[in-house]
Amino acid sequence: MSQSDAPLKLNKSTNGAANVELPNLWMHVSYFADLSDEVIAQLCAHSHPRSYRAGTIIFLEGEPTAGLFIVERGMVKISRFSKDGREYILHMVTHGDTFNDVSVLDGGSNPATATAHTDTKVWSVRRSDLQTLVERHPELAWRLIESVARRTRYVLDLVHDLSMRNVRGRLANLLLEQAQQANTDIMPQLLTQEEMASRIGTVREVVGRTLRSMAADQIIEFDRHQIVVLDSVRLAEEAAA
Repeated sequence: MSQSDAPLKLNKSTNGAANVELPNLWMHVSYFADLSDEVIAQLCAHSHPRSYRAGTIIFLEGEPTAGLFIVERGMVKISRFSKDGREYILHMVTHGDTFNDVSVLDGGSNPATATAHTDTKVWSVRRSDLQTLVERHPELAWRLIESVARRTRYVLDLVHDLSMRNVRGRLANLLLEQAQQANTDIMPQLLTQEEMASRIGTVREVVGRTLRSMAADQIIEFDRHQIVVLDSVRLAEEAAA
């Protein structure tokens, strides 16, 4: 495995505390932060824990809604597949992130496949339980609407990236996003070139060439199988191009 094909490697934990109190976990969600203690307590009462080994499918696209999920620890990959089996990674969710918001609200099938990218613990709330909670606590409905609005904004940003940025710009944006999430110049996620290609809508070989080009331009470097940002200003310029 070449240096440029090395997975992005953690230099610090992103899994959160080993034991997270469930109320604090739900309150960690930005659009749930100002819900009353009573509503949070009801969410907790209807939450069911699930643990998965890395690589395990949590639910499949097209199956009946699996409910609303929140990540306590680990990382979950949200992806869709083409008819020929090619994967496109929509999002990587970590501690305090929710997923499958859309299907739990519209009652349709799961819009994507969720896979445990690392050993993962999540909590789930069934659609029927969530409906009951919304009827009792109307303020929860507005918060859930906000969650869908944020998902829509995220998808619009993805469409913009794929249609308006070239591969180098999309890759720079991905690297910048990962560095900013971890507040470090060392990439925070275990992403191979294949996974990076799936995130930005290209193929592994193009990602490899682009990474080597960025390294030659001294924007990034490879250090012990880690990708390190040398010039965040230039990386941001590439992402905005």
